[in-house]
Amino acid sequence: MTVRILQNPWRLLLAINAAVIVGVFIHKIQLPPYVPYIHLLVDYHFGFIKRALIGAVIALFTDKVPVWLVFAIGGVTWLVTLALFLRLFQRTFGFTAKTLPLFVFIAGSPFFLKNFMHTLGHFDIYGCALAIVLLLMPAGSLLFVATAALFSVVLVLIHHIHLLMYVPTIVTIVVIRHYLAYGCNRSNVAFGIGALGLVSALFFAAQFWGTMPIPEADFVAYLKTRMADPSRTDLLQFAYIWYQPLAKEISDTWGRLPHNSLGVPVFAALIWLHTPLWRFFADLIGALASDLHRRLVIAALFGVSLAYLVMFAMVFDYSRWISNWAVCMFLILHAVKMLPSARDTALIPAEDRRTNIFGLIITLIPRVGIIRPF
Repeated sequence: MTVRILQNPWRLLLAINAAVIVGVFIHKIQLPPYVPYIHLLVDYHFGFIKRALIGAVIALFTDKVPVWLVFAIGGVTWLVTLALFLRLFQRTFGFTAKTLPLFVFIAGSPFFLKNFMHTLGHFDIYGCALAIVLLLMPAGSLLFVATAALFSVVLVLIHHIHLLMYVPTIVTIVVIRHYLAYGCNRSNVAFGIGALGLVSALFFAAQFWGTMPIPEADFVAYLKTRMADPSRTDLLQFAYIWYQPLAKEISDTWGRLPHNSLGVPVFAALIWLHTPLWRFFADLIGALASDLHRRLVIAALFGVSLAYLVMFAMVFDYSRWISNWAVCMFLILHAVKMLPSARDTALIPAEDRRTNIFGLIITLIPRVGIIRPF
């Protein structure tokens, strides 16, 4: 039995990943949910403002928001995302002994489900979940493009930074699954451009006209009326973000840059540990039957990465951004697999010693973090 595990340890690594996720969850529920909690309190009571959709939906069902709701909503969203990803992987690659290393490198990555558990209650995971839905649903009609536009609107209303974080990946999925697979015509191209323009306009409205229109003291007083325990004023310390202009966010980010940039070598090392996965992704792109498809996919990868580079210059939650960038790469990998291929692509080898070591290391890393590594 021991010899069999040593020869093919991927099932063991999968079990270790599950145990690590449980540990991350136990640790997470012991931490105060500062930012995630206040997002559940803010709604459209004072008119259209940014970051208010989730709170507005909750306000339809309850006047008082308990702290545990952060973990309840976040936990359910995490489980739904896990279920969606399992279905996606099954449909794209299937669950076999040969695909298990690929599954461990994606699902067991500290960038993905483990980090989403660490950031439980934050809004990042919604973009991932909706992108997976788009990878699973039929893509042959304009309904698919309309659904993608609706999802993008929802994400921007949840948090306008989604325009850089997951909307570019959603656009990539739409281009790959609809326009490349079924062709372009005047109507679907015009519809797609119009939808993208609508989402972009909504972003600018949220960014520049979505600030709170009342004094911060009055805003905090209103938030207290929504709290199940108004004495927990420590959970309201981030109310200023509904007043902070873009220039101040950029200034704060660049002010923290010398210290936060110390984590760049760690991020680079984490990306390097995924080398077997990136090699497989590159082979997958190289195997595409169409040169045009190959060039467009590469351009999309640069476009998504450029959006994250812009986000790095604007907001300093670097660990979250690099983690979500990696998740976007994982999702685009699945989209690319759906395109016509000229040849089969060899999966990540299960017996390669270096690959096994990399798989073990990423399995043991519990998460990447929120601002700085770990």
